[in-house]
Amino acid sequence: MSAITDALSKPKADDPAAAHAQTVSSTLAKWETSAETGLSSNEVTRRRETHGVNTIQTSETVRWHQVLMRQFADVLIIILVVAGLVSAAVGEATDAIAIFAIVVLNGLLGFAQEWKAERSLAALRQMLAPRCRVIREGDEREIDAADLVPGDLVQIETGDRVPADLRITRCMNLKMDESALTGESVSAEKSNEPVDEATDLAERTCMAWTGTAATAGRGMGVVIATASNTEFGRIAKLTETIDRDTTPLQQKLSVLGKQLGTAAVVISILVALTGWWMGKPLMEMFFTAVSLAVAVVPEGLPAVVTLTLALGVREMVRRKALLRRLRAAEGLGSATVICTDKTGTLTQNQMTVQRIWLVAGEVTVTGVGCDPAGHFEVAGEKIDYRKREDLLALLRSGLQCNHARLKKDADGWQPIGEPTESAIVVAAHKAWIDPSEQPQPDHEFSFTSNRKRMTVIADQDGASIAHTKGAPEVLLLLCNDIFDGDVVRPLTSEDRQNVATAIEDMAGRGLRTLAIARREVCVGEACDEQSVESSLTLLGIIGMMDPPRVEVPEAIALAKAAGIRVFMITGDSPVTATAIARQIGLKVDQAIVGAQLEAMDDKTLEDALDGDVVFARTTPEHKLRIVKLLQSQGHIVGMTGDGVNDAPALKKADIGIAMGKRGTDVAKGAADIVLTDDNFSSIIGAVEEGRRQYDNIQKFVRYLLSSNTGEVVAIFLNILMGGPLLFLPVQILWMNLVTDGLTAVALGLEPAEKNTMHRPPRRPDEPVLTKSGMAVIAALGTYVGLASLWLFHHYLDDADPGSIAIAQTVAFTGIIVVEKINVLNFRSLAAPIWTIGFWSNPWVLLAIASTISLQVAAVYVPALQSVLHTVPLSLTDWMLIVAVALPVFVLVEIIKAIAWIRPRRETA
Repeated sequence: MSAITDALSKPKADDPAAAHAQTVSSTLAKWETSAETGLSSNEVTRRRETHGVNTIQTSETVRWHQVLMRQFADVLIIILVVAGLVSAAVGEATDAIAIFAIVVLNGLLGFAQEWKAERSLAALRQMLAPRCRVIREGDEREIDAADLVPGDLVQIETGDRVPADLRITRCMNLKMDESALTGESVSAEKSNEPVDEATDLAERTCMAWTGTAATAGRGMGVVIATASNTEFGRIAKLTETIDRDTTPLQQKLSVLGKQLGTAAVVISILVALTGWWMGKPLMEMFFTAVSLAVAVVPEGLPAVVTLTLALGVREMVRRKALLRRLRAAEGLGSATVICTDKTGTLTQNQMTVQRIWLVAGEVTVTGVGCDPAGHFEVAGEKIDYRKREDLLALLRSGLQCNHARLKKDADGWQPIGEPTESAIVVAAHKAWIDPSEQPQPDHEFSFTSNRKRMTVIADQDGASIAHTKGAPEVLLLLCNDIFDGDVVRPLTSEDRQNVATAIEDMAGRGLRTLAIARREVCVGEACDEQSVESSLTLLGIIGMMDPPRVEVPEAIALAKAAGIRVFMITGDSPVTATAIARQIGLKVDQAIVGAQLEAMDDKTLEDALDGDVVFARTTPEHKLRIVKLLQSQGHIVGMTGDGVNDAPALKKADIGIAMGKRGTDVAKGAADIVLTDDNFSSIIGAVEEGRRQYDNIQKFVRYLLSSNTGEVVAIFLNILMGGPLLFLPVQILWMNLVTDGLTAVALGLEPAEKNTMHRPPRRPDEPVLTKSGMAVIAALGTYVGLASLWLFHHYLDDADPGSIAIAQTVAFTGIIVVEKINVLNFRSLAAPIWTIGFWSNPWVLLAIASTISLQVAAVYVPALQSVLHTVPLSLTDWMLIVAVALPVFVLVEIIKAIAWIRPRRETA
């Protein structure tokens, strides 16, 4: 729980965060500072020695050597290193060099990709403003934010970023954008009045938090916390205490590596002892055992996995996702749950006027965000706003009573000012009302948290007009008349009831309401608040909200089709959260706020998670607890967020997804994936890509292991038959690294299958190799091994010692050709090849042609002949090899076709 949340109404002397429950004078007294003169230079020096500089230290900085070393923290890589050392020890220098080369290349490839991502994000940067204005010794000074100390008086104006946690001592219409910390999309109004110690973080109106920004007004505050003692720093420390878990793929490949290592040792010893028992020379059996160990372990697998994931990075970037870790994409593909923030992820993060209530009826405003493209509709039909004087009057008054403006730059339309005022400016632009043509105000009665309204007086057509906007419940009490069409008439009790109904309806839709009114100020009339803001004419009610992104409902529907549950966890209000959730297609039966969540034990919360629920007014601890609980239930959790408050949960989740545009550097530093467009729909696109990558990893793992199984079967049976050495270690490395590696990489480029996003996520505990997968590997591997063994003995003549060379060459070439034909079986694990298109992945066909060409070179090029111990083959030899290879594809395709057609025929 937050130190600030736990603060007592009577604060301890060492608890700076409790200042929100104190009056201004007691806070100033506590920190021994003056509201007029601030601190002295000597006192600043003393306090800096005590509290340190105002920067947040982090241990999360990633060094290049750390990124490099984690490329080799893999069981398969360790097995390869051991195999290389053994090869070097027994004098097989060529084998050792080949193995170590693939280990180094694999590490460098992974390092290049991940270090590039780390550098592009700069890990974890401080959010403190570089400069700020303070009062010291009675003078205003501009200093580095790092030089602030507790007790300093800091001045804040519109556009300033807060450099430390402040207890506000003085303010004038001050509003703060706290969305990065609280998730609240609307600017928070500030005052210097103390609040109760149990008040939620988002509602502590007398505090200004590090890293937030002033959107309107000005103020002053006393520094009560710096560096790691701030709310921002507390969350950063919480984030650092969380260990980053390995991805599901890392865990599964680790298990597979251990299994392969064990199998390599057991099979090698078993075969060596069997051969020796049958009378084979001990040294020959030793070399055979080394050959088998090399055959069991797919040397190309780590490199192929890394290269496939690296190539997938480009596709992820196209889908607007930047990967900080190569294996994060596959992790996202296995996600069973996505917990998402609301503001900026599901929504535009730009307040937009959506509905306007007028006496003549409700008007819908189209368009989203700050782009003034849009129009006005009634009952779904576009209207001519030029013929609606009531609509134009409301928009002109809303624009007049306003300090915001729009500007257009290379990135599009940008708001300047408070979000709700900006939304009104955008709505006025949609009616082609030019702000530059509006008269300059002569007087202003500013908005305050007590008044809840703002009024400006401006000359218009020879008369002084007061334009007022504010909270409907406040403004309605000041109105006597109402604008009906193009005439003003008295405001009746029926009108008041209609307005109340409209406000209630808008609130139920999650819209924030604002009333607009005006009146003519007579010549000689007193120009004070009470006189001007009386007998007003109500123009209408504006309903606005931060609307959902247009792509999100479709993405939510696709997530449901893919069997992924989506939970909204936001710091915003439950009403807004529920309204947005329903608009985007999330079913909501219950909205749980932070206080309710704290009162729940884990069992109660688990029951709530089984239902249709959204979480609102949540803290970082709440988000972290939800993620941990879902993980304890066996879920693979993806967590999205952009704020400082999201960082702990982002780091703990199996896949942390930060927003690239609006996201804070803390959120990006804690995440595995960064979305470059801040769009939830990009997450679903990345899920599809992650599933494609995992499917392809399964395909080439099965392919590589079926090839290696074939090699083991051939070698083992040949020993039992008493035959001479079938494959040399260097030939096995050639198969595993050169020919199999190329085709495996090509399999990794296989496009996504049609049902990829219409099947449930695989079980989190499902291994890379399922029972059915192992059965396929065993069956196809046995055929590969028997085919090559038959070829070997077909050419072997005991009476002719020279036949061994030709037999070994035919078997060596034959097993490669059979394996290349076999790769076609793995382009789809269940469907026949004609359902996915024979030419849909030309890289596989190119890889097959290339590897067979390499084998032709191995047979006929003298330099390769001497290294691989081969002899030339005749055309008849090649024809026999092809004839032996074709059945491995034809038979499997027939079986797939029968299995594919039968259920469809039964359904029909």
